[in-house]
Amino acid sequence: HLSVHEAGKSDCGVKSNIKSIPGVMTIRGCAYAGSKGVVWGPIKDMIHISHGPVGCGQYSWGSRRNYYVGTTGIDTFVTLQFTSDFQEKDIVFGGDKKVTKLIDELQELFPLNRGITIQSECPIGLIGDDIEAVSREKSKEYGGKTIVPVRCEGFRGVSQSLGHHIANDAIRDWIFDKSAPEASSKFQPTAYDVAIIGDYNIGGDAWSSRILLEEMGLRVIAQWSGDGSLAELEATPKAKLNILHCYRSMN
Repeated sequence: HLSVHEAGKSDCGVKSNIKSIPGVMTIRGCAYAGSKGVVWGPIKDMIHISHGPVGCGQYSWGSRRNYYVGTTGIDTFVTLQFTSDFQEKDIVFGGDKKVTKLIDELQELFPLNRGITIQSECPIGLIGDDIEAVSREKSKEYGGKTIVPVRCEGFRGVSQSLGHHIANDAIRDWIFDKSAPEASSKFQPTAYDVAIIGDYNIGGDAWSSRILLEEMGLRVIAQWSGDGSLAELEATPKAKLNILHCYRSMN
């Protein structure tokens, strides 16, 4: 910041550590940014819909170096941006039908995706779109497919931190509690299963941690959420130990 210091005043008017104002452009992220950009976005084999105006999705697209292994559009979707592109008429008439149509289009274009999340932006909470009902309906239509509504409207928090917690709560409620028994039966536990929690593989750091842990004789069954997958999320409750990197982003 640059500001003019006025004679007789004790400071130059620059403030930090103050609450963001919803709807006002700021250097810090919002709850949506915390959920979509940090926690859910790096989960590579799921498609994450930015449900709302195009600007929020554009803001969250490609701004973090969440390294991952995979083929874009086939088994990884991290660098693709999916938005419902809300317009004024959607504010008036609601966006439920629009996101329903979007999910159908995604299933046709990217049939190998393992799951879908609906990341709600500010207008969704203001007009009351029922993204939970849409998620349940489309999940049933597609044979129990994992579709997760995430109530992470930006105005819910004064920074992106609350968005982290909202995202984690959504994983608890829509992934952990919904896992099919047959999926659990495929997992073969060992006495040395650990999960790396709160590491987003920014530049590959989670890979380095994983190598060290595996050289110690541990088995890393999940990375949250850099280079992570839906199967790893589902396996996490079976870990013998969670190794926490960033508490601020993973409650």
